Amino acid sequence: MSNYQYDHIAVIGSSGAIGSAFVRQLALAHPNGVIHAFSREPTQYVQENIRGYRIDYTDEASIAEAASCAAQQGPLDLVLVASGILHDNGMMPEKSLRDLSAEKFHHLFAVNTVLPALIAKHFLPKLAKNRRVVFAALSARVGSITDNQLGGWYAYRTSKAALNMIIKTASIEMARRNKQAIIVSLHPGTVDSGLSKPFQANVPEGKLFTPDYSAGKLLAVVDKLTTEDSGKHFAWDGQPITF
Repeated sequence: MSNYQYDHIAVIGSSGAIGSAFVRQLALAHPNGVIHAFSREPTQYVQENIRGYRIDYTDEASIAEAASCAAQQGPLDLVLVASGILHDNGMMPEKSLRDLSAEKFHHLFAVNTVLPALIAKHFLPKLAKNRRVVFAALSARVGSITDNQLGGWYAYRTSKAALNMIIKTASIEMARRNKQAIIVSLHPGTVDSGLSKPFQANVPEGKLFTPDYSAGKLLAVVDKLTTEDSGKHFAWDGQPITF
């Protein structure tokens, strides 16, 4: 049970494994609130407090329209960005420098960095300005520079490190508008999804999470955040991750 009542919630990337789990759990936890669920192919929901919309991630005008749509009935209390990509159409993470390509960097940065930045651009101004509000984007532990012990995964690591910088910078700006605004990035752990599927053989026993487990843990983290946490990066268990 949440300690806060969120009247207007937006989930971007609502058709993904974690995004859809966010929507389900938020709808149950906040039956009097409205969950605005955005994805490339909108889902039809039976719950009356979930509204599904289509969004074109490649079109900034579509992102701006989505933000306006979500805030049409009132300012937003919670925004969750659950979009992201690790591999796509045979494009796998790099093991060494010889695997680098401009195409990989452009593609992963477009999805993991530029898209959340544009979502922040249009959704952050729609947050309520006179009470506690939260904007949280899914990042990854491998985006931590100080935590990097294995190397590899150049494009993914750097796209997530850049996302963390966007979160930090946006948190400073938002504090000037609303002292109660909390802007963070979240590490969901290794979730049993298409994103992690090729790499699950290396996951330690007990560390491969279901989407519902990860989403529940992350929502519990969100519920405990304070303004002192704004601009930081947190893991699914609530532990801070250094940039």
